[in-house]
Amino acid sequence: MEGSILSLLPPILALAMVILTRRVLLSLGVGIIVGALMLNGYNPVDSVAEIVSIVAAIFVVDGAINDWELYIIFFLLLLGMMAALVTRSGGSRAFGEWALKRVKTRVGAQLVTVMLGIIIFIDDYFNSLTVGNVSRPLTDRHRVSRAKLAYLVDSTAAPMCVIAPVSSWGAYIITIIAGILATHGLTQYEGLQAFMLMVPMNIYALVAIGLVLAVVFFKLDFGAMRVHEERALKTGELVDPDSGAIPGDQEDLKVSDKGRVGDLVWPIVALVLGTVAFMIITGIQASEGAATILSTFENTDVASSLLYGGIIGFAVALVLNIVKKTEASDLGATVWAGIKSMLPAIYILLFAWTIISIIGDLGTGQYLASLVDGNIHPMFLPAILFLIAGFAAFSTGTSWGTFGLLLPIAGEMAAVIDITMMLPMLAAVLAGAIFGDHCSPISDTTILSSTGAGSHHIDHVVTQLPYAIVAAVITLISYLVLGGTGSVILTLVTALVLLVITVLILKKLSTPIES
Repeated sequence: MEGSILSLLPPILALAMVILTRRVLLSLGVGIIVGALMLNGYNPVDSVAEIVSIVAAIFVVDGAINDWELYIIFFLLLLGMMAALVTRSGGSRAFGEWALKRVKTRVGAQLVTVMLGIIIFIDDYFNSLTVGNVSRPLTDRHRVSRAKLAYLVDSTAAPMCVIAPVSSWGAYIITIIAGILATHGLTQYEGLQAFMLMVPMNIYALVAIGLVLAVVFFKLDFGAMRVHEERALKTGELVDPDSGAIPGDQEDLKVSDKGRVGDLVWPIVALVLGTVAFMIITGIQASEGAATILSTFENTDVASSLLYGGIIGFAVALVLNIVKKTEASDLGATVWAGIKSMLPAIYILLFAWTIISIIGDLGTGQYLASLVDGNIHPMFLPAILFLIAGFAAFSTGTSWGTFGLLLPIAGEMAAVIDITMMLPMLAAVLAGAIFGDHCSPISDTTILSSTGAGSHHIDHVVTQLPYAIVAAVITLISYLVLGGTGSVILTLVTALVLLVITVLILKKLSTPIES
């Protein structure tokens, strides 16, 4: 059943249960158990051993520490502790009061979040967690729901990273593209040049960013998002009270009345500068020969850089609390509160990584890739690849895995069918992977966006889904135009016109929410 249609059963079962029960860990657990049973001929003993082996591999591989996953967990814990210390020092309150005097409207508060998401494109993990934590005091004061904040964060993180050449994503994609071009003898452009030519063809990323801006300016709240926004405006409840405690909040902490804006700003600045500095340092160290900007970001160690940046940010927040003469017992309680605030996100990540490994062993991605028929008319190839990549990322929870699997397949198809469609087909895979990532509750980017925003994970998934689908429909039609005409300009015009029409329709259907 590996590599067959049955390989879709565990992810689809988990996704269906998430939507129906809204219990993420239970749903992922069922998917993990079913997948493990399928891999081991329904032998329960072997299945349990398989699950234990996968979980153990998250921490140790071949006798050595698995620094990627482990460092991400450590970074989350450091971020939780840093956020708690910032809250304890009064920095979050001071920043909220300061920003409230300067950013007078809800639109302004959301626009600040979007601009930060666009500017901080160095890495999606870093973007999701940093932008959410920085923006939260401001959006909270303007009664913007946490689900809305998570949407703003998530829909600017990956779309920006996937079109920015100087980012961890850009470097990874350029490396794959360069290999594909070399394999098929395309020498008219190098990997970086091809990547830049593909940016205007990555329709979903561009439409998603455009839609976010339209949602902010024109207050386009519909579907489940409208429920959250109405509740936030009318009652001040930023999350669904039936979902339990707000992730990432430390409501029981004592808050200093001597807080200053710098108590929030300096730890964040230290975190950002520390992370970027170590990304550059580790990238240069790993580059062979003379390091260039591209080689630096291609070889950078993102997990280590996040960990080191997190340690620096935490240290600065700790020092600022010590300067305020916070008692040791209070510091200990604050740090523990920060750790506890991140545990739900870490549990979900552990379950997500486990099911992603099982899905990989089942060959779900390979099966989806095999659905692309070589006899399809070239006109439909970008649109079909967009859908296949979207479902692959949705089912497997990984954009990067989808890139690695489908980009070479798309390149091979283009070389056989129509070499002039090479870049459009590669761009369609990138766009589809981002779309699927936005929809998938097992995507680590989705999990971290909800964590950074302090939103319940499933609330973020359910509220973002309608917006992602709207952007995907516009993208799909645009790719049909691209496949039929080969004109990037006409494709962009089509996407823009469809986006404007969609916004006008949504604006007409969406009445303003009264507070």
